[in-house]
Amino acid sequence: MLTYLFDSNDLLSKFRKHSIIAGIIFILLGAVGIIFPAVMSIATTLFIGWLLFFGGILAGYHNYQAHKKEWLGWLKAFLLVLMGLVIVFYPMSGIATLGLLLAIYFLLDGFGSFGMAFTLRPMKGWWWMLVNSIISIALGILFLIGWPLSSLLLIGLLVGISLFFDGLTLLMLGIAIKVE
Repeated sequence: MLTYLFDSNDLLSKFRKHSIIAGIIFILLGAVGIIFPAVMSIATTLFIGWLLFFGGILAGYHNYQAHKKEWLGWLKAFLLVLMGLVIVFYPMSGIATLGLLLAIYFLLDGFGSFGMAFTLRPMKGWWWMLVNSIISIALGILFLIGWPLSSLLLIGLLVGISLFFDGLTLLMLGIAIKVE
């Protein structure tokens, strides 16, 4: 069980406590995303925008420290900062772009899983891969049908569902851990 992974009951107790707390927080955030998907879409996009911005600042700092005359390093830093600021100041454009990227991802994932399903076909349970491919393709089409407007709801909804189930998993894991 998990006691083999941890050195002491104290560590296991802390892990249990923090899993339960994080699980509850994730469940609440996920519920907000499910109930208010537009808010979660904007929050997710702003988070990505700020990550790009600060990543560009760090890339610029690194370039300054390591090789000041390397113009490609400066170009990378500039583009990251610029993209981050565009997403932060124009989040709807960022949401539309993120929606298109997710549509492409789901379609590629679906077609890849479809091919894998028929490669695995003689094996028991191969149809799970087929079901996965059908769901992925359906999600990709769902994003494309109403793009860019559907992105506002779908991104927040998917992030909310993901956070909710991550939280549920952490909560159940924390509850299942027995401390001696």
